[in-house]
Amino acid sequence: MDLTRYLETLRADLAAAAAPAGPETVRAAELLGHSLESSARLALLEALSDAAAEITTRLPDASVEVRLRGREADLVVSHHVPVPPEPPVPATPPTPPGPPDGDLTRLTLRMPEALKTHVEQTAAAEGVSVNAWLVRAVTAAVNAPMPPPFPPPPFGPGPHPKRVTGYFQA
Repeated sequence: MDLTRYLETLRADLAAAAAPAGPETVRAAELLGHSLESSARLALLEALSDAAAEITTRLPDASVEVRLRGREADLVVSHHVPVPPEPPVPATPPTPPGPPDGDLTRLTLRMPEALKTHVEQTAAAEGVSVNAWLVRAVTAAVNAPMPPPFPPPPFGPGPHPKRVTGYFQA
């Protein structure tokens, strides 16, 4: 959307309003109109952004964004296809390690937004809350067998036929 036409209309209206006061006032209005162009452009972009946000809140399966390309604003509508949830599979999560009385504690967890979205989708697909899914995942990780602390050497003890040892002088 080219905003220039709206800005030119604003400048013309300002000059027309100044016309009865004489040519000097018209010239001042024209100068003022040109100097206000960037502020008016920004105000128009803010109005478009606010309108896009309000429209998005009223659309069930779509969102509207304002994207800038140079000095032009493009309105982009993205349609979101809802994914029907799969029927929940009854699963008995393993009992997490902890005190036998079942005391719970709160933990703050920070993760990348993309991972959070993936966790939410996976939990929804399994028909459990994000918290229940995370508790199950952490329990599985804690109960998994630990790998050896150091991997074994790739060739075993002693010399290897493809290994070269010695000194080099350049």
